[in-house]
Amino acid sequence: MKLYVIRHGHTPCNETGTYNGHLDEDLDSQGIQQALEACRRLKTVEYDVIYCSPLLRTRHTCEILNEKNRKVIYDDRLKERTLGVLDGRKLSSAGITLKQHLNYYYRYHVEGAEEFPDVFRRVRSFLDELKTTYKDETILIVSHGGLLRVLHYCMNEIPKDGDLSGFQTENCQIREYEL
Repeated sequence: MKLYVIRHGHTPCNETGTYNGHLDEDLDSQGIQQALEACRRLKTVEYDVIYCSPLLRTRHTCEILNEKNRKVIYDDRLKERTLGVLDGRKLSSAGITLKQHLNYYYRYHVEGAEEFPDVFRRVRSFLDELKTTYKDETILIVSHGGLLRVLHYCMNEIPKDGDLSGFQTENCQIREYEL
């Protein structure tokens, strides 16, 4: 099975350096342009179905990408990690570093945030379902930077120190995996 994964387009929170987590915001004009460019890059890619996070920024990106009118399945397991008390706040006001908050699997915790082991469980559940449902097909996944980091490390080894910062995804960057 082949997976093409793409992060949603640019949003107002991306512009201001604000954690958006489960905030349901739309793309800005830059994000719309990024999604249109990604659609052009996907023209030669044949995929059978699209799985998408149900949050607005991913749904809008998906609508732009789905020029081929493929079936879209919205799946809560593809939502961004909830960031608890950091949702809607700027990193500079949170008193922690980005590395502390987003990149340590084992040891850094934020009040109300979904713990990385829980995010890994839901992504593994999603991937296991894909394996049984779409054995030899090609899937397009539209999701979020943090979620795609977890997906990447579900398909690769988690570093022994738990530092997940070695993987970053830009807005509307497309990555390919074999599952």
